[in-house]
Amino acid sequence: MTLSWASIFRMGLVQLCLGAIVVLTTSTLNRLMVVELSLPAVLPGLLVGLHYGIQITRPSWGYKSDTGGHRTRYIIGGMASLGLGAFLAALAVTLFETGFAVALALSVVAYGLIGVGVAASGTSLLALLATATHPRRRAAAATITWVMMICGIILTSITVGAAIDPYSHAVLLKVVAVVCGSAVALTTLAISGIESRHVVAAESESLPLRQGLAEVWAEPRARRFTLFIFLSMTAYFMQELILEPYAGLVFALTPGQTTTLSGMQNGGVLAGMLLVGLASTGFGLGSLRLWVIAGCVGSAVALLAIAAVGVLGLPALLQPAVIGLGLFNGMFAVAAIGSMMALAGEGRGAREGTRMGLWGASQAIAAGIGGLTGAAAADLMRALTDDAGAFGAVFSFEAALFVVAAGMAAQIIDGAGHRISTNMVPGE
Repeated sequence: MTLSWASIFRMGLVQLCLGAIVVLTTSTLNRLMVVELSLPAVLPGLLVGLHYGIQITRPSWGYKSDTGGHRTRYIIGGMASLGLGAFLAALAVTLFETGFAVALALSVVAYGLIGVGVAASGTSLLALLATATHPRRRAAAATITWVMMICGIILTSITVGAAIDPYSHAVLLKVVAVVCGSAVALTTLAISGIESRHVVAAESESLPLRQGLAEVWAEPRARRFTLFIFLSMTAYFMQELILEPYAGLVFALTPGQTTTLSGMQNGGVLAGMLLVGLASTGFGLGSLRLWVIAGCVGSAVALLAIAAVGVLGLPALLQPAVIGLGLFNGMFAVAAIGSMMALAGEGRGAREGTRMGLWGASQAIAAGIGGLTGAAAADLMRALTDDAGAFGAVFSFEAALFVVAAGMAAQIIDGAGHRISTNMVPGE
């Protein structure tokens, strides 16, 4: 029995919860450490890099889904780990002023829990989708859950942005506690009972994880796509840890205003995803390769615009440029999802979870490297020039990486085929 649309929507609520908690750690807490506490940007960069680094375990979680296992407990347990980690990370922020060593040690533990939580919950959820969803609905299921994750990020960014102004440590802890507690409760209600009603066939032969990964890596298309994901996601995540500090340092925006700006960016991501879906399903416009290239090139142009408004002192153009970045990021993301879902079922059978785990690990490593590199480069450039010029240089380098990624997409992704079908979005 395959997943119904109602079950897919319920699983999308889990993704919504993941996005709601993660955005607190990558945007709000990061900005507070850099701007309010005057800590070097490389510190939150290292912490976020830690949680992404731990996600190298994603192939293991995906492989477990291929050989059978209790995914529901991994999903709920992972969300609980994520929620606890996020609250401890917020608590650590409030301690940096009085005890740096204690706060740093607590932060390491917190971001370790966040990494474990995202890897266990996110990968197990996607593996269940890949194996329990009818093949014709897989791409649609992936898109639904991704859109809901973006919605969670947007809602949290806007709500938290309004709730924490005027800022105080006490208000921060209350808001984070409510978000994390609600996410764990909603996840438990949403996922409970779904797995027990859907029998997912386990692979009869049980190979060691290393051998399973070797089989997937031996597939040329899977290997090349893994490398593409790494480069493109490095570019995608380089601005993640520096955009809010940039807005705070260069344009003197408050914590609430920069959190809201992050919400606007993710609103653009959602609009970009919907644009690609509507254009391709309603009018049959564009192949996956075209949309990926357009998203990469457009993201590069938007990043150059964000850099320019700081250097030229044009604060009124910051929001449009950030929303534009989100729009093109969304176009790239949904086309990449389409490619990923199309490729997940190719090659040796019963390896969907392993492939998704491999690409998820590639994305996580790229996100950690990209975020850390962006933060470290911003610190270095700020020692050499003014804030606007320093951040602008990093945004410009990120734009160059997107251009290179567009060139890779032109060579790797099919242009004639692999169009985004009507099954990519709800409405079948």
